[in-house]
Amino acid sequence: MNYLLIDTSNMFFRARHVAFRASDSWEKVGYALHISLSAINKVARKFQADHVVFALEGRSWRKDTYEPYKRNRADARAALTPAEAEEDQLFWETYDQFTQYLRENTNCSVIRCATAEADDVIARWIALHPQDQHIVVSSDSDFVQLLAPNVQLYNGITEHLFSVDGVSDAKGKRLSFTIKSDSKIQVGKPDADFVAPLDYQKWVLFLKCMRGDPGDNVFSAYPGVRIKGTKNQVGLTEAFEDRARKGYNWNNLILQRWTDHEGAEHRVGDDYERNCQLIDLTAQPQEIKDTVDQCIREQVSHRDVGQVGVRFMRFCGRFELNRASEQAEQYGRWLNATYQGVLND
Repeated sequence: MNYLLIDTSNMFFRARHVAFRASDSWEKVGYALHISLSAINKVARKFQADHVVFALEGRSWRKDTYEPYKRNRADARAALTPAEAEEDQLFWETYDQFTQYLRENTNCSVIRCATAEADDVIARWIALHPQDQHIVVSSDSDFVQLLAPNVQLYNGITEHLFSVDGVSDAKGKRLSFTIKSDSKIQVGKPDADFVAPLDYQKWVLFLKCMRGDPGDNVFSAYPGVRIKGTKNQVGLTEAFEDRARKGYNWNNLILQRWTDHEGAEHRVGDDYERNCQLIDLTAQPQEIKDTVDQCIREQVSHRDVGQVGVRFMRFCGRFELNRASEQAEQYGRWLNATYQGVLND
């Protein structure tokens, strides 16, 4: 089976940024929906998806494990002006209507776990379908860590496809890329001779766990550590290369200590392990994995709701999505595709 895994809020709210070209709030939400639906339709056709899965956000268990987790986002919302807050509420209400439509009026699977994030749902879906092919649709580079022979990541904004072999563009041309010190991947021009660094997805994960994730308010395990070491100091590169053997370079780095601005002492290894649990999408506590797995088993779509095309046209009419309505037959192919797979025990 070939599954399309949608990081739903990432897709919709990225589309929102593009939608700001529109004149008023109603046009903006309509434009964001149009961009989201047309992107999914394009990708579903491109990769011949057998079933589409929409992963939704819950309240993350990470907030209980690490109190500062995503606290910066709440601060940003609190700083909105009244007009911005009103528009933000309209977008969230539209997002809720969109996901409700998908759950009640299509044969797509819409999965939400009350105590986990969409990232966790996607990671566990892949773990429960080890023999199947998966295309993750998101602009979030966190998913690079999940790349495997049967897992690819598609960025619908740039139309870049990430795989274990590297990055390619919309035409399938191989692209060169570099991994920045903040773990971001900077993609360059097409290069037929470019070869992806060995285990680059593991390097990205290691770098992020060491550097932290400012976007999620996860602090660095070792502030100021160099990528490449010096004569007197081991860097991240040397420690990464020594990670399997756990030799001198690994221990020299992981046993270091540093003091934060409040005078508290930190051991690099302790903070690194904390960040791994927060960032590594295969390192969730077992009880979280079990909970997410149960949600997937309960919410996967086995039913056939019927009249999916008619229901889609009604939804389009509600938000004046005229262009999508005219292509209802195309959209209906993936909206109507019920889950036919087998969940791994």
